[in-house]
Amino acid sequence: MTPLLISSCTATTCLGRGNAALLAGLREGRSGLTPCAFETVKLDTWIGEVAAVDAEKLPDSLARYDCRNNRLAQLGLEVDGFADRVRAVIVRHGKTRVGVFLGTSTAGILQTELAYRRRDPETGALPDDFIYGTTHNAFSLAGFVRAYFGLEGPVMAISTACSSSAKVFAAAARQLACGTIDAALVGGVDSLCLTTLYGFASLQLTSATPCRPYDAARNGISIGEGAAFALLERVQETPAGGALLLLGVGESSDAYHMSSPHPDGLGARMAMAAALESARLRPDDIDYVNLHGTATPANDAAEGKAVAALFGDRVPCSSTKGATGHTLGAAGAVEAVVCALALSNDLLPGGVNTESLDPDIPVDYLLKSRPGRLRRALSNSFGFGGSNCSLILEVTR
Repeated sequence: MTPLLISSCTATTCLGRGNAALLAGLREGRSGLTPCAFETVKLDTWIGEVAAVDAEKLPDSLARYDCRNNRLAQLGLEVDGFADRVRAVIVRHGKTRVGVFLGTSTAGILQTELAYRRRDPETGALPDDFIYGTTHNAFSLAGFVRAYFGLEGPVMAISTACSSSAKVFAAAARQLACGTIDAALVGGVDSLCLTTLYGFASLQLTSATPCRPYDAARNGISIGEGAAFALLERVQETPAGGALLLLGVGESSDAYHMSSPHPDGLGARMAMAAALESARLRPDDIDYVNLHGTATPANDAAEGKAVAALFGDRVPCSSTKGATGHTLGAAGAVEAVVCALALSNDLLPGGVNTESLDPDIPVDYLLKSRPGRLRRALSNSFGFGGSNCSLILEVTR
């Protein structure tokens, strides 16, 4: 693919609002996970909750979009000067030439859960003030962001489980290549809700302790929430030093099982290989891999096999989900920003909470963050059903 400029990016997670909080947490090896005390949930697990989401207020003109997911989206947009950068891009290209491509897994499903408690006791009807289309609906996030900026260009919501907000980079790149847009707002938002917390617990995939990716004793995920965004534009001239570029994207669908990865990491390896081919790179050209690394026994083992098959034990890698939790549909975008921060700040992020590495996974897993001169990073995002996506980012030197 033709490289694209990442002209701005931002991420908000349980580590705090914006890039500075995320970077500080990565440098310090700090986790934002806490024992679950969300809403009415009674589960023995840890979560990554973003502070003050419920205190966020949407503009009156967008009240129909009000739900936790869109409040988190607004909170994430209005940090690091990102919203101002979007408005400047709109001025430069026009509101019909800026596309919106956003990923989520459950969008505003919490709004339905809350409305269900208030249903009519006789008819079972949901309350009149509940608006499915602009809250629960998977498109509600993209619709809200489009309305927030008054955009009139192409808008797409992608919901492919945990690869959702990585695949938006690929979708936007295709539209930029086709010439239908001149810039793209990409990213993802997922917020805590009862469905995911109880759902993953019912699958016996949640851990009673903070998650430990790639640990020999790993036993499950810690669910988090987050909002992350980036602006993609064409490279107009030779980028100055320090510019961030999207070099390649790779997608695959192994369809091995509804919820389990191919045991040999077939889909993961295909996605990484496709990303390398897209970027016209070899495995030796990658300086860091941000692993999907959910801390479930099957996921980490399968991904580890795939990474080892392509990169051996040469490339430093880690999962940052021990710091942020697994933000599900937002994970791809959050971890793309993690890679951007690592590249821009010469940082090799270590995996938080992991203590004793699994000896059966032969990769160079970083237990502690350390300085490192990086040029290119690869980020993995793999979803239920074998929906996989890998991104390659570069910082110019």
